[in-house]
Amino acid sequence: MHSNTAFLKEMGITEWTSRDTKADMTSEAPEIAKAITAPPASAIAIDRSPAALWWFFGNPPQGDTELLFQGIVRALGLSPQEWLWKNPSDAVEVEALMQTGIPMVALAFGGSVAQKLSGERDALPQLRETVLAFMEEGAQELPLIATFELNHLVSRPKDKALFWQDVLLAKSVLQNT
Repeated sequence: MHSNTAFLKEMGITEWTSRDTKADMTSEAPEIAKAITAPPASAIAIDRSPAALWWFFGNPPQGDTELLFQGIVRALGLSPQEWLWKNPSDAVEVEALMQTGIPMVALAFGGSVAQKLSGERDALPQLRETVLAFMEEGAQELPLIATFELNHLVSRPKDKALFWQDVLLAKSVLQNT
């Protein structure tokens, strides 16, 4: 089972696959394997710049929350160059990154984190499903999405579907930048 499929299944989301695609892949696999000879690993150079950059703000995940976060990163298909974990107390030095032209989005795990970063006073239910702006000078252009703390998602798995809505909002913000 593909790792993204397992995570999506855990989130309560069914991944659809085409029966025709599976049949075509299995019948063509031996022919493709014969036709292609892979270059040695040393000859492959991967130097891709990230298509987008995700910043995750909150308390560093540990234990079950770390496993959940790793699953989130896998489900999003993010490489290590495409995401960064930051503490809410860290300075947001976004101006230099925004000049690169790489689309960016930030996800705040928890109401208090979202309030601290955005300067908003509303509780998490009112902050969710809204694109917020950073309070810090020079970072107002970076979209901020408030969502549940990872601990909350571990203790209340039913809210994972709501969390996934927040992630989809962040993805749509990235696609529109």
